[in-house]
Amino acid sequence: MTIDPRSHTPVYVQLADLLRERIESGDLPPGTTLASEARLTQEYGIGREAVRMAVSLLRSEGLVSTVRGHGTRVRETPQRRKVELAPGESVVARMPTGGERRAMQLDEGVPVLEVRDPKGNVDVLPSDEVELTRPQSN
Repeated sequence: MTIDPRSHTPVYVQLADLLRERIESGDLPPGTTLASEARLTQEYGIGREAVRMAVSLLRSEGLVSTVRGHGTRVRETPQRRKVELAPGESVVARMPTGGERRAMQLDEGVPVLEVRDPKGNVDVLPSDEVELTRPQSN
C-alpha cells in the first residue's frame, strides 16, 4: 500500500493507517522497533513532520511507545490481572493526569479506570493492566 498525496485523507493519517494495519496483522509484532523518521520519510516519500504526526497518532492510541535515543517500538500487550468489582462499586474511564501517568509509568494514550466504592473511595487503575469482573451470583 502506498501514500496518495492527492487523497483527501492527510498523508500522516494514511501512514498511521498503514503502520496500524501492519501492527494489527502481526507484520510488526510487539517489541519491534519502527523504522527511523528518516527511513519512513524516504520510504513513503512524505515529509518528516507527517511522519512525526503519524507516530504521535499511534502513540495516542497506545499502539507504540517512544523512548528518546531508543526509537519507537510496538507496545507489548501487558499481562492483565482480574479485579472483581464489589457490589455497589462503579467505574469511570478517563485519561490520566501527568502525575498519574508518571507514577504508574503509563504510555501515552493509555486511559485509567477509577473504581469508586459506595463510601466514595476511589482506586485508580491502569486500563491496559486490569480486567474488571463482576461477582458471580448464585
